[in-house]
Amino acid sequence: MHRLHLLLIALATTGIVYESASYFDRSSVLANISSAGSVSPASPMLEPRSGHTATLLQDGKVLIAGGMRRNRDFYTSAELFDPATGKFQATGAMSVARVGHAAVLLRSGKVLVIGGWVGPGCTDSAELYDPATGIFTALSRMNAKRGRPTATLLASGEILIAGGADHDTPGGVASAEIFHAVTSKFESVGPMHTGRISQTAMLLNDGHVLIVGGRGEAVTASAELYEPISKQFVVTGSLHTARYKHSAGKLPDGRVLIVGGSDERDWQGTTNSAEIYDPRTGRFSATSPLNESRFKLPEEAAQLASGQLLVAGGSKKVEVYDPASGKFLIAAGQLADARHFMSETRLKDGSVLLAGGYPNNDQSTAETWIYHPAQ
Repeated sequence: MHRLHLLLIALATTGIVYESASYFDRSSVLANISSAGSVSPASPMLEPRSGHTATLLQDGKVLIAGGMRRNRDFYTSAELFDPATGKFQATGAMSVARVGHAAVLLRSGKVLVIGGWVGPGCTDSAELYDPATGIFTALSRMNAKRGRPTATLLASGEILIAGGADHDTPGGVASAEIFHAVTSKFESVGPMHTGRISQTAMLLNDGHVLIVGGRGEAVTASAELYEPISKQFVVTGSLHTARYKHSAGKLPDGRVLIVGGSDERDWQGTTNSAEIYDPRTGRFSATSPLNESRFKLPEEAAQLASGQLLVAGGSKKVEVYDPASGKFLIAAGQLADARHFMSETRLKDGSVLLAGGYPNNDQSTAETWIYHPAQ
């Protein structure tokens, strides 16, 4: 009986409650918990942040850059998380205080940081972080101002930058451009067929980039593909549910999972629905829903060594999508509060750093958590 009580307490932390032992299937519940891993608190960041970026560097450290303490209070500061010590340390500051920007690791080991909000409006500024010196260096400007765009490393080593807001209004733009890492120059491409902000972008196995959802004049269910050879976008299948501020992750077989998000109602329009895009057919199909409706998620769900996908943010609970069963499992333990616009970064040891975000107000947190995969 003592062991049963302990297990019921553990289940309560995952949100799974059984009213009596007659409903209790011990073996199946233990299997679900063990296959979903667990989350535990970690050392806090130096600053409370949300809307920041988190980029895994080649040496295994994580660069946390920018974000906001609260609305209109943005950071130029950056810090590094060192998995070896579990601590954060300060590094160089950006030239511009920004939130809702994008960052991507280049093949050189440097990090490109672009766009974001810098106050009441968005910016076209870009800079490069060099881990060897800890210094950000300003680059030439992009061809458009972009708040919450996507930035995707292509097979060529170039970066596709797409969409984002160009002012302080909800809608996004259709323009796109390429960052050439060798010359540090930007080249206009595209544009997309639909203006988008808070969309997702995923590099497919064939080298195309899948752009899904987002908001232009309205939140859209449309999707399109960027073709690197032609430097153009082509329309592909549409989502069953229009969404933005959602998350996407690539499955081991090359398909793409799309989860959560919201419609134009934002907080009142969140969804727990999920769908899968199949590049072979160009179509989306529904899969099992999340256990929790959630939005303002990290753009990319972390792919675990097991092939499962981690979905965190927008809720206290952390979920894992299991491709084998097509279902979402709830990890043991939970965050202190629902965290919106937090970051999730898979570390080299397979664990995942969950950092920052804010609950149902605009006050960010410095709290971090580590997700530990099932053994």
